[in-house]
Amino acid sequence: MIHINFQDSRPIYEQIVDGYKHLILAGVLEQDERMPSVRALAVELSTNPNTVQKAFMELEREGFIYSVRGRGNFVKGNDTLLEKKQEEMIEELAKLLVEARELGLDQETLIREAVERAGNGGQ
Repeated sequence: MIHINFQDSRPIYEQIVDGYKHLILAGVLEQDERMPSVRALAVELSTNPNTVQKAFMELEREGFIYSVRGRGNFVKGNDTLLEKKQEEMIEELAKLLVEARELGLDQETLIREAVERAGNGGQ
């Protein structure tokens, strides 16, 4: 499922959040699918249950999961999440293009090179 990189400078809970966001947006985890329990995931990832609970709270706050008292956490539908993520990506790209223009960089060349690198797996 997800893996924790203990060499990563990001907090562990953020890595858990990012990992589950990716799985949900990619459709690996389907709507209303039950998430692992906090305790089980903590054991699987060799981390503190409080860290997993913090990650789940963040995922719920961001609308990726919902909790049912006494039953656990479940995946929300990802249609609106995909739209939200697309909107965030467009906003990020727009900021980068403004910055490129301010630095005098040719935006078309920048976009073309970025697309080529993305086609090569980001290399």
